[in-house]
Amino acid sequence: MQKNILLLEDDIDLADTLKELLQSEGYSVYLVNNGSDAADISYDKVFDLYVFDINVPDINGLELLEGLREAQDRTPAIFISALTDLNSIAKGFEVGAEDYIKKPFFPQELLIRIRARFSQELKEIVYDSLSYNTQTGILKNDGKILALSMVQERLFKLFIHNIGQVMDTKILMDCLEHPSSSALRVALSKLKQTTGLNFKNIRATGYVLEKS
Repeated sequence: MQKNILLLEDDIDLADTLKELLQSEGYSVYLVNNGSDAADISYDKVFDLYVFDINVPDINGLELLEGLREAQDRTPAIFISALTDLNSIAKGFEVGAEDYIKKPFFPQELLIRIRARFSQELKEIVYDSLSYNTQTGILKNDGKILALSMVQERLFKLFIHNIGQVMDTKILMDCLEHPSSSALRVALSKLKQTTGLNFKNIRATGYVLEKS
């Protein structure tokens, strides 16, 4: 079933880029440029995901989501914002967002986060001999529980939620404590040793976990 996304973004160029990208991936996208229109359409239609900028005309994204939550609207929400201070980020989660992406960002990053959000609705993801419970976070190989380090877990979640999709090197670097090309290669090598996953390097772009 096609997923419906409400996109609130007043930067017209960015909004059009994001809408085009998400539609190319099969999502139905309703684009609005101010908080009042977003509030109106959220009451008229049912959405699977909200993607809200914060600094928008009329009603800002924080106030909008806070009002929706008070109205018992539990639709998952992702904030995209140029506000990168800890107070703004904390406020975003406080009013009920599931994710927060700092501007500027690659449009592909939003797509990755959205895929991960929707794939979490699946209780279990199976890949070869691996089974991953998205609700408990338990990873098993042939029924045996695997323990991952914090970095390995971050990388694993990105790949398992985006099988067959090329993961940009910059996004993968964000999973590391001390980002560098060599550190990323080491981390992926260790993850391969632990899980058996084979990551293909896409030259000058990133890595992909191909479909089994």
